[in-house]
Amino acid sequence: MSAIHDFLSSIPHLDVATTIVDIALVYFLVYRAMLLMRGTRALQMLVGVVIVLALFFVSQEDYLNLQTMNWVLDKFVSSFIVILIILFQPDIRRALSEMGKNPLFLASSRRRGPSLYDEIIRGVTRLASKHIGALIVIERNADLSAFMEDAIPLDMKVTSDALFAVFIPSHENPLHDGAVIVRQGRISHAGCFLPLTDSPKVDKSLGTRHRAAIGLTEGTDAVVIVVSEETGLISLAIHSELRRGLDANSLREELMQLFGPHAKETDG
Repeated sequence: MSAIHDFLSSIPHLDVATTIVDIALVYFLVYRAMLLMRGTRALQMLVGVVIVLALFFVSQEDYLNLQTMNWVLDKFVSSFIVILIILFQPDIRRALSEMGKNPLFLASSRRRGPSLYDEIIRGVTRLASKHIGALIVIERNADLSAFMEDAIPLDMKVTSDALFAVFIPSHENPLHDGAVIVRQGRISHAGCFLPLTDSPKVDKSLGTRHRAAIGLTEGTDAVVIVVSEETGLISLAIHSELRRGLDANSLREELMQLFGPHAKETDG
């Protein structure tokens, strides 16, 4: 066996092929990691980590000789792996979960149909007319799997009737308590609980649904539509901002700007 190994190692073309495969695998893994972090604050934290590492190297004696800063950053770098695991723990969990469900990272064949947003608008306006509270999340780039773990899986077509049925307020309807998440053109989960914002800038009069909508959009690029049970008003949350008092036309304009053919892709 060792003779065969020595023979194969002596072939230069095999070394080149191995190097190409090695680089391609690393590139693919980095690319998939960037896709998983796209639209979340993990990418911003990664930039911060890179800046800290750059400061560590330039503060060394061979460069700027900033001894105090280098000493502090040296303690940080010595625990670098542990710090990374703590910072990116939710993203690591999502990545491993995604790898387990889809080892080859194959793209899903599902796509949003042309009537998806019309159905959402019809459902939302119908709920608003009846003063039925609702919280509808539309997933974009950021993976929202962490908010589906304790929710109720549905995997059903998005229709106005389905949205109306989900949010009918009744103790016999466990689906209405929480948010609905729309993923890849289908209602993926219902009864999802979202993080509440703790921003002091948020209007004190806003209820739990609105605070949950803002809270989710603080850390992801998701779009959240809120229907107020008290007032029947329709709101839309995106990038920590809440746009209130929408009607069917203005909601359609907002959704077309975000998801239409000429929409600009933005990261949170």
